[in-house]
Amino acid sequence: MSCPICEKRKASRFCPAKAEKICAVCCGTEREVTIDCPADCTYLIAAHRYESEHPRDLPADTPLLDENIPQYIIHTHQQLMAALAFSIAKFCAAQPAAVDTDILAALQALAQTYKTLSSGLIYEKPPQLPLQGELYAALVTLLDEIKKQQADRAASGSFKDTEVFCLLVFLYRMGLLRTNGRPRARLFIEFLRGQFPQAPELKREESRIIVP
Repeated sequence: MSCPICEKRKASRFCPAKAEKICAVCCGTEREVTIDCPADCTYLIAAHRYESEHPRDLPADTPLLDENIPQYIIHTHQQLMAALAFSIAKFCAAQPAAVDTDILAALQALAQTYKTLSSGLIYEKPPQLPLQGELYAALVTLLDEIKKQQADRAASGSFKDTEVFCLLVFLYRMGLLRTNGRPRARLFIEFLRGQFPQAPELKREESRIIVP
């Protein structure tokens, strides 16, 4: 029986996403590209294990790579970073179609917004794709609510826009390192969802964010 994708090679691997056998070449080239692979696929798990052992190089023109992120900001505002990460994980739990590229696009756009805010300008350019724009809006709402709570309490430890920018860039870079760059990959999403084992909305195994 020939592979239903290429219609050339022998179908030798069962693909749970397609519920039929495909060839090994198409499995490797179309995985998380045109095939929406389930997380428990044995071939996907093996591929992710290999990728984790052989990290990919990020292109030199990747946005926000040249920004200097002071480590003390990451450590001082771990609660805020955890709130951002939880908000993303909760959003993805309610949006099964979300993939890593959606999360990265929203984080990049919001980081650019806060970069302009920290310089005294107000310039906002949310992502155009609906799902990415929804996550962007959800994170904006979260940050606005936290700012309002701090203002109501006259909190002395209120965070600055520059600090929010650093946390967003940190999460963005974390996402770049956690994902594999494939269009339908959900590696970063699964990582974030694994940080909150007590959350009933997420239901993932116990873990925690480790700040390098």
